[in-house]
Amino acid sequence: MIADAHNDLLLELVHRRGEERPFERYWLPHLVAGDVGLQVCPLYAEVEEGAERALAEALVETTAFRRAVAENGGRVAHVRSRSDLDTLDGRIGLLLSLEGCEPLGTNPELIEVFWELGVRMASLTWNRRNAFADGAGEPAHGGLSTLGRELVARLVELRVVLDLAHASDRTFADVLEAASDATFVVSHAGCRAIVDTPRNVSDDQLRALAERGGVFCVMALPLVVDPQGPTIERVVDHIDHAVEVMGIEHVGLGADFIQQVALACGYDGHAAALLPPGMSMHDPIEGLAGPQDYGALVAELRRRGYEGSDLDAILSGNLMRLLHEALPTN
Repeated sequence: MIADAHNDLLLELVHRRGEERPFERYWLPHLVAGDVGLQVCPLYAEVEEGAERALAEALVETTAFRRAVAENGGRVAHVRSRSDLDTLDGRIGLLLSLEGCEPLGTNPELIEVFWELGVRMASLTWNRRNAFADGAGEPAHGGLSTLGRELVARLVELRVVLDLAHASDRTFADVLEAASDATFVVSHAGCRAIVDTPRNVSDDQLRALAERGGVFCVMALPLVVDPQGPTIERVVDHIDHAVEVMGIEHVGLGADFIQQVALACGYDGHAAALLPPGMSMHDPIEGLAGPQDYGALVAELRRRGYEGSDLDAILSGNLMRLLHEALPTN
């Protein structure tokens, strides 16, 4: 079974909201084919028009998520609690996350609304600066603002898993320092020691995450894996490196399969600023374009010597353990 910490499929479901049963038609078959048992679905609404538009878009995506669960109740389940995780009974668990807190504007209290809607994981920012923190794309590499520290405190109180993906180096360190009792994850990134981009995580950050019991989920996009040689083998190079630095119990998967979403919605996203010249968000890893291709990644992991409990830990065990510990009982 695969537990995947990041897939922007809600963007496509919103784009296709006028169509009949879009999740069942466009994503459920891929998740089943890839043996995905848990999929984290982020609400992404980093828009230039401001917080009001971001909030509206996040709520529309939440509606698309709820529709997917309602229309496929026998095959998927909304995971909000430990009990939900324990009673999937062969259904695919879908867990809501917040990719950047732009929809909150300047009001940390709004996170409680998203908690009630089912959000159980959140990153403070996307690549750019917002009212709470700096993202990985900011050249100044600032950290948490005063509002950001207030938001972190509220997230910890609610027991939301803190996602450090997209954080600037300073934000990454500030959040670890400010949230002594939190559960941490990096939902989708690569290793900076292999590919030096701000979207990747340094060895010092990997060690700091491991020391706090966190899980680092390896991404499968050329931008972070290897822009010159985007292959499955290079994805596993990142997994190997993370295992070497952190230990097998701290590494998972968060592929961020974006090709289908980008082609359906007709955009490359604001991430273009971090892309090398000539690269598109449409470009997938060779042979690993979507969850339906997870079998090829599993085969390469086995070829590298991952078997038994070590293989299961990377594919799902580590992320499932982290969520089981973090989620409320009911």
